[in-house]
Amino acid sequence: MKIIFLGAPGAGKGTQAEIVSERLGIPTISTGAIIREAIKSGTEMGLEASRYTTAGKLVPDEVVIGIIRERLAKPDCEGGYILDGFPRTVPQAEALDGMGISLDAVVSIEVADETIARRMSGRRVCDKCGASYHLEFIPPKDGKNCDKCGTELTIRRDDAPEVVLERLRVYHETTEPLKDFYSDKGILKLVYGCEKIEDTTKLTLEALGV
Repeated sequence: MKIIFLGAPGAGKGTQAEIVSERLGIPTISTGAIIREAIKSGTEMGLEASRYTTAGKLVPDEVVIGIIRERLAKPDCEGGYILDGFPRTVPQAEALDGMGISLDAVVSIEVADETIARRMSGRRVCDKCGASYHLEFIPPKDGKNCDKCGTELTIRRDDAPEVVLERLRVYHETTEPLKDFYSDKGILKLVYGCEKIEDTTKLTLEALGV
């Protein structure tokens, strides 16, 4: 199967993409990861992307699409794949169509903004050992320090309330229109995200019929 996962930041689409990837035995292609891989490998498109990232600029659509095209041409994609983080805009989706790619399903993980803000604002990380916590779901024993090494936990910059709200605004403005784009093609599957990962997984697998 060829599948796209959509969802606001913090909706859990990456987690579900990985679970479906294992279930179906197909690779998950994360845009950020393959851009970093292309830069590291020194491919033509990777070198082009590097020019933008080193200058602190967004990699333009045509370069991202070129890197995606390179990645999808690899042998492990012959039996299908999952795209996570691409397309982000309708023009990117149209470019994907232009590559002659026929998708089986587009899964949108639906979670209310208030729930996402609560989830993300509760996340804490240990800068020393990398352990992750959540004040509500996986709290540290004393409420503020890492259980493993005792270091005081911090909030990642991406999880700061003002950053979360801005990321959600950008998602609604630029990425959410993809739902109408793929609904018109008859391949959009809406999955309502639950508090428990396994409940969301059950709904996701049912929506995909796997």
